[in-house]
Amino acid sequence: MNIAVLDFGKTNSKLFVFGQDGQILDERRSQPSWIRKGGFSVLDEPALHDWAARAIDNAVDMHGVEGLMVSGHGCTFALVDEAVLTHPILDYEQEPPAEIAAQIDRRIPDFAETFSPRLPLGFNYGRHMLWLKEVEPGAFAAAKSILGYPQYWSWRFGGRPVSEVSYLGCHSHLWAPRKRDFSSLVDAEGWRGQMPAFERAGAVIGEQRFGQAAKPVAIHNGVHDSNAALHAYRRQQLGPVTVVSTGTWVVVLNPDCPLDALDGERDMLVNVDVDGGPVPTVRFMGGREFATISAGWQGAIAPSSIQRVIDAGIMALPSFAPGGPMPHRRGELVGRTPNAEERAAMALLYVDLCLELIHSDNTVIVDGGLNNGGLLAALLAQLRPGQAFLQGATLEGSATGAAALAFESVGREFATEAPEAVHAASFSGLAGYRNDWRGLAADRAVASAAAGGAR
Repeated sequence: MNIAVLDFGKTNSKLFVFGQDGQILDERRSQPSWIRKGGFSVLDEPALHDWAARAIDNAVDMHGVEGLMVSGHGCTFALVDEAVLTHPILDYEQEPPAEIAAQIDRRIPDFAETFSPRLPLGFNYGRHMLWLKEVEPGAFAAAKSILGYPQYWSWRFGGRPVSEVSYLGCHSHLWAPRKRDFSSLVDAEGWRGQMPAFERAGAVIGEQRFGQAAKPVAIHNGVHDSNAALHAYRRQQLGPVTVVSTGTWVVVLNPDCPLDALDGERDMLVNVDVDGGPVPTVRFMGGREFATISAGWQGAIAPSSIQRVIDAGIMALPSFAPGGPMPHRRGELVGRTPNAEERAAMALLYVDLCLELIHSDNTVIVDGGLNNGGLLAALLAQLRPGQAFLQGATLEGSATGAAALAFESVGREFATEAPEAVHAASFSGLAGYRNDWRGLAADRAVASAAAGGAR
């Protein structure tokens, strides 16, 4: 049996074909387009759908795919009637106008209820729902269902409309993790009746014919990408783990962190796993920051570049993207002007702080594209010698976890490669560099707070 996984990231869209042995048999890649329409930045949904439909047809014809699963980035919702969207899908990277933000932000529940920090743009997609309802109430009135982004695509390709807890619980303002129920915002806005019944991620929710296949393909309920990566490792019974899932976002999930340790002012929050359990999390837009700091560096980073950065004391002080543990401060490069590869080397050292904030003292698994070549994991292992570090055998942890959920839902075995042990790097002066970085970053935070208080 083979499963196709559509893995929709904010920057890259991918289709993978997985066999039951865990191997990726085929892959296709594209990039979503975001366009201006009706005063909003929105997804060019027809273009993404056409790419995905062609990719699925080819996967079915070439590999005999029997199921279709979806993994998707957070922060995004879709309003649908019986057949189509009632409004284009909003791009989460846009801020409501100030006068509207002042009105809607008063209606957001407390952090103690939702464990969703108040974030800019649409990083809490309940905030974008309030914005859209304020300016285009007809889109909500016409909608039969409010769907999370992966659930939209599962529905679009032939599944029935359903809800899924890992997506709704992803810093949306819409979920109360302690109650395991919708938040007060959902009832205050009258949305509960438009939230479809829940199905577990991976459950079969329909079927559809693709390509030249003689029999229909099962449609599986989609999942939030970082929670899929967490599931991929938890199912291997590795004991208590912290998962560092990297892509456009770096998401650090530690189920063992006390909820009371979370600081909503530092982009710390509760994610929710596929079974509804709370997962303390800290995150920042690491892939975006890496691209900005490194000016789009694509290649490997030589260890010699890391050592030169340390020796010269060149630092990238956050933040180079909205949100994160050090919000409200503009990113700054300190020290001599670095070359392109040195800029890329600087961008890898932020994750250590996140592990500190999330009380990580268990085994750490580093997963995803920012660990290409294993350098990020090796740096972290040197900085934190008291912890064991592993790295995913594949860079596609979220897609692998999504495939596992689909196979499990139909009672099929799915073998995944165990994560590999990480050998710590041995850079000279790395711990001192880390301490200097933290000191400069903290000084800027104090200065920023003082400036804010003086206004």
